[in-house]
Amino acid sequence: MFKKRGEPKEYSNFFSRHRRAIAVTTLMGTIIGAGILGIPYVVAKSGFLLGFILILLIGLACLSLNLFYGEVILRTKTQHQLPGYAQKYLGKWGKFVAGISIMFGIYGALSAYLIGEGITLYTLLGFGSPLLFSVLFFIVAAAIIYFGIKATGKAELFLISLLVLIVVLIGIFSFDGIKLENLTTFNLGQIFIPYGVILFAFLGLAAVPEMQEELVKEKKKMKSAILIGSIIPIVVYLLFTLVVLGIVGWENFELLKPNERIATVALSMYSQPVLGVFANVLALLSMLTSFLALGTALVEVYALDYKLNRKLAFFLTMILPLMIVIFNLSTFITILGITGAFYGGIEGILVVLIFWKAKKMGNRNPEYSLRKHYILGGLLILMFILGMIYQFL
Repeated sequence: MFKKRGEPKEYSNFFSRHRRAIAVTTLMGTIIGAGILGIPYVVAKSGFLLGFILILLIGLACLSLNLFYGEVILRTKTQHQLPGYAQKYLGKWGKFVAGISIMFGIYGALSAYLIGEGITLYTLLGFGSPLLFSVLFFIVAAAIIYFGIKATGKAELFLISLLVLIVVLIGIFSFDGIKLENLTTFNLGQIFIPYGVILFAFLGLAAVPEMQEELVKEKKKMKSAILIGSIIPIVVYLLFTLVVLGIVGWENFELLKPNERIATVALSMYSQPVLGVFANVLALLSMLTSFLALGTALVEVYALDYKLNRKLAFFLTMILPLMIVIFNLSTFITILGITGAFYGGIEGILVVLIFWKAKKMGNRNPEYSLRKHYILGGLLILMFILGMIYQFL
C-alpha cells in the first residue's frame, strides 16, 4: 500500500540482491524521457559536431549536479525533496524558489507533451487536426489523473528503451539513407540554440532521493549508481541524435511545420514508414506516462503542500497547459527550450548552493564525500545564469 517518504523499499529475491541496478534504473527512468524527441532538431540547427559537444558537456554538468545532490541527501538524516533541502540549508527563500521552479518546470513539460501528443496522433491517423487530438488526449489523460491512476519513471524508461531500439533499427534498415553531409554541417552562430532542450532532457534530480530509499543499507553504492545512471543517457542521446539527424538532415527538418520537428514525426516522413509508425506509437506512450506522472505530482503539490481542495488543485494543474495549446501560444521545441533553461537553470543553481551549505551544516556522515568544488560549482552557476539570459533574449 502507501509508503512514507524515506521508508526503505523492500524487494524480494533477484531485486533484493541487485539494488544498485534498481537505483540505476530509477535515475535513468527519470532522465531519459520524452525530452529526447526535441534534441535532433535543435542539434541540426547548430550542426552535429557542436551538438555532440553540448550533449557531452551538459550531460557531464548534470552528472555533477546528481553527485552533489546525492551527497546532500546522504549528509541529511531526514528525507526530503528539493524544496525541503532548500529550506533546511538555504532558508525559506530557498524553499519558495525551489517550489516555484518545480511548478514552472511541470507546467512547461505538460504543455509540451500535450502539443506533442496532438501532432503525433495526427501523424499516425492522418485525419482531423493536431489541435483536435491534443484536446482529445487531454480529456483522456485528465480523467486518468483525476481518478488517481499513476504512471512511473520505470514505465517510461521501458518505452523510451524500445523507442531507441526502434530508431537504431531504422538506422540499420535505412543505412543507405544516413547521409554523411547531414552530420557535417557546422553553424557556430547557432551554438547555444540546443542548450535549453538538451538541459531539459538531462534533468533527473527528483530520482536521487528515491535511489537512497532503494539502496537501503547499501548506500555505499550510491555514487557508482549515480555515475552509471547519468552516463548511459549521454550515450543514448548521442546515438539517437546521430541516427535521426543522419536520416532527416537540417534541410528536411526546416521543411516541416514547427510542431512536426519532433524526432519521431520527422522519422516517419523520411525513413522506413512501418518502423516510423512504431517509433511514433512509442513516443505517444512515453509522453502519456510523462504527462500522467507530472500531472499527478503537481495535483499533489497543490493538494498536500498548499492544502487546496483536490478539485481546485486538479483545475489549476490542467488549465494552463490546455490554454497554451488551444490558443497556440508556443511550440513543442520552444517550450522544451524555455523550460529546460529556466527550470533546469534555477534547479541547478540551488543544488550547487545547497551542496556547499550541506558540507558545513549536514548532520550525518555520508557514504561518499566530494571535494567542495568551488570552481566547478561556480562554473555551473555561471552556465545556468548565461543560459537563462540567452533564452530570455
